[in-house]
Amino acid sequence: MTSTKQPPFDADATEILAAIHEFFPKHFTPDILEAARQPPPGVPSNLDLALEAFPGISHREVQVPGHQGDPITLSIFEPADSVKSGAGIYYIHGGGMMIGDRFLGALEYAAWADALNAVVVSVEYRLAPEHAYPTQPEDCYAGLVWFAENAASLGVDAGNIALTGSSAGGNLAAAVSLIARDRKGPALKGQMLQYPMLDDRQQTPSQLGYRDVGLWSGPSNDAGWACFLGSIQPGGADVPAYAAPARATDLSGLPPAFIDVGGCELFRDEDVAYAAALSAAGVEVELHVTPGIWHAFESFAVDHPTSDIIRKRRTAWLRRVLGV
Repeated sequence: MTSTKQPPFDADATEILAAIHEFFPKHFTPDILEAARQPPPGVPSNLDLALEAFPGISHREVQVPGHQGDPITLSIFEPADSVKSGAGIYYIHGGGMMIGDRFLGALEYAAWADALNAVVVSVEYRLAPEHAYPTQPEDCYAGLVWFAENAASLGVDAGNIALTGSSAGGNLAAAVSLIARDRKGPALKGQMLQYPMLDDRQQTPSQLGYRDVGLWSGPSNDAGWACFLGSIQPGGADVPAYAAPARATDLSGLPPAFIDVGGCELFRDEDVAYAAALSAAGVEVELHVTPGIWHAFESFAVDHPTSDIIRKRRTAWLRRVLGV
């Protein structure tokens, strides 16, 4: 691919990325997946960190039927003592479809549970390449259906659930929104897509310009799409919209969307295009392109002022759409 000129990273974002690459692979490929899926030795788990940071939030898990009836795990985070607001948040983790688990992002969604007195359900969908499309979106949709059907027992208004997902999870959140509309499933108050991985064709200027730099590279993205799609050729004519939501030709009737993305990452242009397409279909959209940062910046540069701005935007949007 031919590179294109793109805006540079901020100086401090460059320094932070260099430090991260001392322990974080530059490219995720199938040959390193087994190692990449192992927790770092001596580092507290995301679950432990979240529960320590928010002691008023409790955690439990349930097993529910996923795609084709196979069991999947849902984690439930809820206020232990305070009165629930009736708001529900359904979370889908990132990891390029290949890595990660339902606790990736736990610090942020536990903060939502705490700030909004909301119930958060995080889904453990099955990963590629062991499980290919349509397992991931179908697992995630099955978990959402369970959440909506059991909302009352969880202290949630079934009509007051927002769907959220980051990176590959943003893809799945967009896909589940499409599936719920098409199957007349749970009515969603909103879809929050955090730097979503939406387009298997990978031909935008940002895809070309940031292919070899940043936290999530072009080779990593190639591997993610190939593992996820399985026998379907990425970039081919038969990739369905439930796998690559950028392929969707009808975006009408979808819930309000919040989309945020780094100004210096692969997914920038496909995310901006998806926001524009949603708007053209009559869907309310809030879009943020944060300049100078790479993919998932706030998850790694946790204490950076820009990360604080990003998190506050998301919480404010959830508060508004859920009426908390």
